[in-house]
Amino acid sequence: MATVEVTFTPLPVHVRTARLVATAVARRSGVAESLLDEVRLAVGEACSRAVEAHLRHCPGQPIRVALTDDGEQFEVVVTDAVPDGETGTSAAAADGADAVSLGALSGFGGDAAVLDGEIPLRLPDGVGLAVIAGLADDVRVAPASPGTSVTMSWKRRTG
Repeated sequence: MATVEVTFTPLPVHVRTARLVATAVARRSGVAESLLDEVRLAVGEACSRAVEAHLRHCPGQPIRVALTDDGEQFEVVVTDAVPDGETGTSAAAADGADAVSLGALSGFGGDAAVLDGEIPLRLPDGVGLAVIAGLADDVRVAPASPGTSVTMSWKRRTG
């Protein structure tokens, strides 16, 4: 299992770099060419969310992006360092889960437990987490120490 890790200062200009790195690593990992735009867009959305939160709450802390290929799927984890409760976007749902999968939000159908929980359906810039869920095969949001991680994965497709 190969992992590439990138950290960057929370500036909007670095989101483009994170997208380019994610696309290059995905391509080298054998992700289908047809999925590369989805990887690029999803990583861009998750990194933009983290940059905006950092600029408001902890501009001196870096954002971390980990890209992993386990042979069956390609996974990207974007982790911010915003202290819990600072953004009002705690990853714990109303039922107190440690992580929330956003797969149910694909197609905007939604899941009552998530919709009524603390997961924000709209990011500060008006873009929903549902957009990310529509781009990746699986999306999970979980608390990190400190902060929140957004994990996106794409299954390998043959042909």
